[in-house]
Amino acid sequence: MAIQPQPLFDTYANFLALNFNGLSAESPIVLDFLASFDPAVCAEDGYLAARAFLKSYAGNERTFNSYRTQVERLLLWSVIVRRRPLLDLTRVDAEAYMEFCLNPPTSWIGPVIRGRFLESQSGSDAPDRAVNPNWRPFCVSVPKRVKKVADETGTEVGLPPFVMSQGSTAQAFVSCSSFFEFSIAEGMSEFNPFRAIRQKSHYRQRSPAESTSKALTPLQWDYVLETAEKMADEEPETHERTLFITATMFSMYLRVSDLVGRPNWKPCMGDFRKDSHGNWWFYVVGKGNKSAKIGVRDDYIDQYLVRYRKHLKLPSLPSPGDTTPLLASFKGRAGLSDRHVRLLMQGVFDNTLARMVEAGWDDLEVDNLRVASTHWLRHTSATFDAPLRTPKDLQTDMRHSSLATTQDVYYNTHDDKRAYSVKRLGMKDRG
Repeated sequence: MAIQPQPLFDTYANFLALNFNGLSAESPIVLDFLASFDPAVCAEDGYLAARAFLKSYAGNERTFNSYRTQVERLLLWSVIVRRRPLLDLTRVDAEAYMEFCLNPPTSWIGPVIRGRFLESQSGSDAPDRAVNPNWRPFCVSVPKRVKKVADETGTEVGLPPFVMSQGSTAQAFVSCSSFFEFSIAEGMSEFNPFRAIRQKSHYRQRSPAESTSKALTPLQWDYVLETAEKMADEEPETHERTLFITATMFSMYLRVSDLVGRPNWKPCMGDFRKDSHGNWWFYVVGKGNKSAKIGVRDDYIDQYLVRYRKHLKLPSLPSPGDTTPLLASFKGRAGLSDRHVRLLMQGVFDNTLARMVEAGWDDLEVDNLRVASTHWLRHTSATFDAPLRTPKDLQTDMRHSSLATTQDVYYNTHDDKRAYSVKRLGMKDRG
């Protein structure tokens, strides 16, 4: 019976708690799994090499998670499928692995899940760790649009076929190559099999991706804001906060983290400040712990900030020393989780979709709402504002590090304009 893959590395926090001088802090289920292989494949040595590589990137959780996925897949493939020590892989092995990633067996593919390991009580005082039976090295997710349509029609949805994008393929290639470069530098290996692949472009090329606008149409946005207002009017104790979130994220191109805060910064009402010229600014600590201030439109202050503060029984406008949390739970706890904010916004999108369907709008007019996410508010607002603002001003308020990013995304010719410019051109009589 073939050995089934299982996760080897835990969450970022649990990984940092390991004893990197030995294996004393490793989960018994991981050690038992490694011990189940033929000694010739050196599973434990491969694990230690992969662990050392991941530790070198442990300063950033997102980078750690990305490399964890890639090096863990490679290690599992080398000991289960190739049955060779990880550090002894050749160029032929590397090419075989990349082809494997493009078409993994169904037993290695599963749905996106939360939690690689599960806590289970076995009668002792300390909880035992168990492998999540739904975890697989490769995962696929049912598109949000498909889920919405299935819910609307009452049908069941299976997992779609696994397709590795060009970007994911390139990431796998680069990550595995980086692992071997690290191993060479650390004296664990003498050869990088991925660097030896002759046709590297096959795994690095990027085909033109189908452009998917992550922005609502003006009609959809009007319905979204109107829906949030309607929810707040009907259930103010529940949804005044929801309306405030909707309007705030849209008006200032915010990310969810800008609204819920970071470990070293929790947004409060005093972060809204008025300068000597009567202009309002929102002071924020963004990605990379970079401080910035964002221009605030008068319409937002007058209609939504004042409304929310009155609901909270606060003075109409905040003062510089106002420490009232920007968001709070109904029990008064300061701050909300990013997941909570996304759930609230998903409720607005769902209600908007239902209202538009009930109003008889064509499916093409409502389809975007089936896949819309909270982050779309940022893109929607910037898309609407780009024709009315200079690229530099928009870049500053969106906090893009490069002006080119703002121009490429919001100021280049859009597909609909490009299509319109060509579709009226005839095949004949061009004179």
